[in-house]
Amino acid sequence: MYVSARSDYALRAMLAVAAGGGEDGGGELVKAASLAEVQEIPLSFLQGILLDLRRAGLLHSHRGAEGGYALTRPAAEITVGDVLRAVGGSLTTVRGLPAERAGYHGVAAGLTDVWLAVHGAIATVVDSTSLTDLLTRDPTDHAGSVS
Repeated sequence: MYVSARSDYALRAMLAVAAGGGEDGGGELVKAASLAEVQEIPLSFLQGILLDLRRAGLLHSHRGAEGGYALTRPAAEITVGDVLRAVGGSLTTVRGLPAERAGYHGVAAGLTDVWLAVHGAIATVVDSTSLTDLLTRDPTDHAGSVS
């Protein structure tokens, strides 16, 4: 699995929105400029990411001087997998194709099963790890599992 800067930035932005109290329409809205500054993400790049997250139904945006972003549902209901798929599509790719579309012939035919197993293992981890799991994790526990 390759984690692009876009995917990393999207997760960091979603965690910052969740931590900022913009959960499920309640709490304070988080401004894009604030997210960019705090998370050290170029604002122009972040704006495209936020648009993808909004289109995927993970964020609400509110315009105006008091505007900003909020989660569309509680952080406990949004998984790392939701965010990764919103900005990157398939979790696992082989030569740029989703793992299920990688086809082989002859002696290499078994590789499709390997890539599908890898995809399944990654999906299990990212789909069972919520934003809340990450926000409540002990930051000093680097050896522990996330899920």
